[in-house]
Amino acid sequence: MNRRTLLALAGGASVAVVAGCGGPNEGGTGTMLESRLPLPDAFKVPLLIPPVAKSVRRDDTTDYYEITQRAAKVEIIPGTKTTIWGYDGIFPGPTFMGKAGRRMVVKVKNELPVPTSTHLHGGVTPAGSDGFPTDLVAPKGYNVHAAHTGHGGMAMNMADWKFHDQAKDYEYPMVQRAATLWYHDHRMDFSAPQVWRGLAGAFLVTDAEESALPLPRKERDIPLIIGDRSFEADGEFRYPSLDSTLTKPGVTDEWMSGVFGDVILVNGRPWPFLEVEAVRYRFRLVNGSNARRYTLTLGGGLKFTQVGGDGGLLPVPVEHGEITIAPGERYDVVVDFSAVKPGSSVVLANTLGEGRTRDVMKFVVTRAGQDDSRIPAVLSQVPKLTREQAVATRQFDFRLLGGKWTINGKPYDTSASLASPKLGTVELWRFTSDFHHPVHMHLAHFQVLSRGGRGPGPLDGGWKDTVDVRPYEVVEVLAKFDGFQGRYMLHCHNLEHEDMAMMANFDVV
Repeated sequence: MNRRTLLALAGGASVAVVAGCGGPNEGGTGTMLESRLPLPDAFKVPLLIPPVAKSVRRDDTTDYYEITQRAAKVEIIPGTKTTIWGYDGIFPGPTFMGKAGRRMVVKVKNELPVPTSTHLHGGVTPAGSDGFPTDLVAPKGYNVHAAHTGHGGMAMNMADWKFHDQAKDYEYPMVQRAATLWYHDHRMDFSAPQVWRGLAGAFLVTDAEESALPLPRKERDIPLIIGDRSFEADGEFRYPSLDSTLTKPGVTDEWMSGVFGDVILVNGRPWPFLEVEAVRYRFRLVNGSNARRYTLTLGGGLKFTQVGGDGGLLPVPVEHGEITIAPGERYDVVVDFSAVKPGSSVVLANTLGEGRTRDVMKFVVTRAGQDDSRIPAVLSQVPKLTREQAVATRQFDFRLLGGKWTINGKPYDTSASLASPKLGTVELWRFTSDFHHPVHMHLAHFQVLSRGGRGPGPLDGGWKDTVDVRPYEVVEVLAKFDGFQGRYMLHCHNLEHEDMAMMANFDVV
């Protein structure tokens, strides 16, 4: 779907769902970007488990970390080298392990050639540590007075910008329950290409409630960050930026709807395999793609038992034959391999993919094993919000208008705010859309109240911070504004849409 098609669709009185625009059973809103090198065979590369970040010091209340954003050459496609931008020079970055009630301070140092902003996705953080797109860590020698023109028609006011010289301390109070979070770059205009180059990692929060459960743990508790990428003939990442130095924003017209890669990576490795024992494993599924949705299935008749979502544990476990996961969403699942004969394998597939993108990874069952884990019938006490608790109702319409990705008919204005919810209250927010838009709220967690005029879908349970709003669908959520006052964001987590102004501010007062 190119710019001409988008403009024609945006100008019509009604919009038909066409290929690439993201029908309810499609991979999202985007266009495939083909690699220019021969693609490797699937299931030949072992899965990489990112290292756990280690604190540099501790005191009675706080763990302190330091992490450096820098370029590095790594082997992703076998036999070639790819330049990544990584936290500590690795892709994905180190996995942070937070504990509810114990404060963390992460100093992020920037040794890249461009500014960055690190967002803890799903984090309940003070506004100054939220990774706001104009709150940037500038590299040494960067001209902070350079003009910023914006992209997608957004209004830019340089008075809204902050630049930190080479490093910034991000404060994470950990005033939240156990959950699978992730962190990634959030630079104004450039989130998409900078995440594409590797600026992402897992961030797991634990608490006493979760730790008391007999779920799989340690080496059987594994984050799986799923993403798609494309590669140049020499092994470098391929991405359709108008400016490869990431000074001038934007992508070429054909990919303004979103960029789909043709190589599926899990933890930065192409179509990897993981050796497992015939026991239960817990997998933290993270969709780290720019635009691609996945419907994940397991071979051999195996099912997923979902124990958590974006905002932590569900009240009770839920079994799924398939899981559709949109960009930014997380699903915390247990897979039981005990019925799989040692020497056999189980493929994790993507039924929304075509050709090579239908495969994700493979689990190779090597032997029987001892297993003292189980899945309890009750996981957590999750209070259920009701429509009557909402003190206000607001509508947010995500739509392509005049060739611009907009919310409520307007592209992003750095100075404007679309809502001022009060701290500690619940509001009903209604999301509507034209194409696929995975809607993400910063700070606030929410519960899905209805989808398409009916109740929540089978994957909508528990607390969430990102919800997949499908073409011409109405999704109602009850959002709880807990934690902190200040300015936060609502945006589409198709990163190309986000970079092209599909964002809005709200102020918690």
